[in-house]
Amino acid sequence: MVNLCIALTLSSIILLGIPLVHGTDQDPLAIEEWFKSLPNMTPKTTHLHFYLHDLLSGSSPTAMRVAQSNITDTSPTNFGFIAMADDKLTSGPEPNSTVVGQAQGIYGSACLSEAGLLMTMNLVFTGADYNGSTLSLLGRNAVFHPYREMPIVGGSGVFRMAKGIATAKTYYFNLTTGDAVVEYNVMVVHY
Repeated sequence: MVNLCIALTLSSIILLGIPLVHGTDQDPLAIEEWFKSLPNMTPKTTHLHFYLHDLLSGSSPTAMRVAQSNITDTSPTNFGFIAMADDKLTSGPEPNSTVVGQAQGIYGSACLSEAGLLMTMNLVFTGADYNGSTLSLLGRNAVFHPYREMPIVGGSGVFRMAKGIATAKTYYFNLTTGDAVVEYNVMVVHY
């Protein structure tokens, strides 16, 4: 009985803490009220700048190939590979920069003629202003182009109803290991 009471108390603390961590009430009734007030809300524009660290090598990779086609190994573009990622987002390009979130999702080689990735990522923010809020990125990333533009197709928390553009620029790329640091500038409109 004591263990059950402790477990219930801990789960209550955890459950009560969830809305505080996200900064936005995620209760269905609170979301319904939020939607009711939507016509009176003014859209906000937010600019985010961060670096994504995609590590394929070493003892703690953050991205890992999980599937490939029967031609991936002979394709000049690695066509058909799919990787899952849980990449660190930081305020600067250095690996020890302040962590502001994670890029969690999937990407794969979807082009036979150049290195073009299909990316679907949730940008999960952990910094004070956006803690627990997310942006959803879905688009084409032609990795050897100087700049790549990908749409932001949604968001949660502070970024509810988000839409916008993410611009990516490679800061560092190791051709041998595949490790990369990519600079992102994201412009989103949200409520």
